[in-house]
Amino acid sequence: MSKDTNPELVSNRKAGHDYEILDTFEAGIVLTGTEIKSLRNHGGTLQDAYVDFRGNELWLINSSIAPYSFGNIYNHVDKRERKLLMHKREIEKIRRLKAEKGLAVVPLSIFLKKGIAKVRIATAKGKKAYDKRAALKEREDDRSMQRALKEEY
Repeated sequence: MSKDTNPELVSNRKAGHDYEILDTFEAGIVLTGTEIKSLRNHGGTLQDAYVDFRGNELWLINSSIAPYSFGNIYNHVDKRERKLLMHKREIEKIRRLKAEKGLAVVPLSIFLKKGIAKVRIATAKGKKAYDKRAALKEREDDRSMQRALKEEY
């Protein structure tokens, strides 16, 4: 059994469909005790989440981490704004990219690295509807070619 170095706890699969990913970054996230326990049980979603600037800080907005089942009175709020931890120069680089090119900053996944929760964020450009259809058609064509090759051999 091969051990995955960075197992994803939560992923935003829709981001790859809705956006063209340009550059990815890794950021720490400020969590409470019951939030990390819930994430380890894969109890979260990044479906409608986005990253926003508040002063000189990055914040993860609209992400949901399910309440921990054994948390009782110490449980956390399901949808709260969570601070992201990055170096100043990285934050400024993201701010410049967002301002110059009008890009969006979207979260891609939450994963563990050496036991610490991290968020993979990306600067991304929104896809048009026809781009999405073209990507779907290309993927379907690839699948049909693979099926044909498999049947041939």
